[in-house]
Amino acid sequence: MTRSELIAELAQSHPHLTIADIERIVAAVFDEMTMTLAEGGRVELRGFGAFSVKRRRARTGRNPRTGESVNVSEKAVPFFRTGRELRKMINTEEPKGAGSGRRARS
Repeated sequence: MTRSELIAELAQSHPHLTIADIERIVAAVFDEMTMTLAEGGRVELRGFGAFSVKRRRARTGRNPRTGESVNVSEKAVPFFRTGRELRKMINTEEPKGAGSGRRARS
């Protein structure tokens, strides 16, 4: 699901809100999550999962094109760990031909 698909789904399920309001809400949520992670914090969405930041140590890598050794500096990378409920949901057996797992629209 893309950001615009999320906004469209929210607009359909909450017709009392304008699309502009929904766009601001989605942007605010993502901005808060991004800022928390940028500050080294953790974002937990119960039942869905938790986002955190892991550090990768500096190391000596290899340029695949030339084979030359290259120093790779330390970096922070985002990490996502799924929640128990999400793992259960995606690991349930689905009948063949059931589609992409998205809920049916009425």
